[in-house]
Amino acid sequence: MEKEVKKACEILSKGGIILYPTDTIWGIGCDATNQDAVRKVYEIKQRIDSKSMLVLLDSTDKLKHYVSDCPDTALELIKASDKPVTIIYSGAKNLASNLIAEDGSIGIRITQEAFSKELCRQFKKPVVSTSANISGKASPANFSEIDLAVIKAVDYVVNYRQDDLISAQPSSIIKFDNGCIIKIR
Repeated sequence: MEKEVKKACEILSKGGIILYPTDTIWGIGCDATNQDAVRKVYEIKQRIDSKSMLVLLDSTDKLKHYVSDCPDTALELIKASDKPVTIIYSGAKNLASNLIAEDGSIGIRITQEAFSKELCRQFKKPVVSTSANISGKASPANFSEIDLAVIKAVDYVVNYRQDDLISAQPSSIIKFDNGCIIKIR
C-alpha cells in the first residue's frame, strides 16, 4: 500500500487525476486546492461544474483550515458514526473555487479507510472524492464495474483493493447551516 500512496501523491502534486479506493466507493480524485485539476475531474465525469463534489480529509483537526464554521455537533456526529458520513459545511475556504458550491458550502468526509486516510495524511491537502462514473450513470459498486472510459481518462489507477468485490455504498450526507442540521440523506 505504501508504494501506491507514494505514487498517488506524486501524481496529485503534479495536478494529475487518480482513480482510487475510498471508505465508500471507488473515487476519481485530485488536489482539492488545484482549480485546473478540479476542472479535469469535471471533464472526465462530463459533469457541469455547478454541481459540487466532496473532499476527503484524514483528520477532524484539519477541518478549520477548509471551513469557516465547524459546529461541535458535526464533530460529535463524525465521532459517533459507525459508517462514512459526509458533512456539508458553509463557509468553504482554501479550496479550488470551482469545487465550492454556489452557496459557499463544501462537502467533507473524514475517511477511515486505510488507503484514502494515508493518502490524505501524506498528501497534506484535501483530496477530491467523486464517484468513478460518468455523470448520470450508475456509481460502480466495486472496481470491476468502473467504465473503461473513466479508467483511460485518469492519470493513475491505484493498484490496491481492485479485487475487492464487496459492494460499497455511498456515505450519508448531513448539511449544516449556521450550526443547525438542515438536511439528512
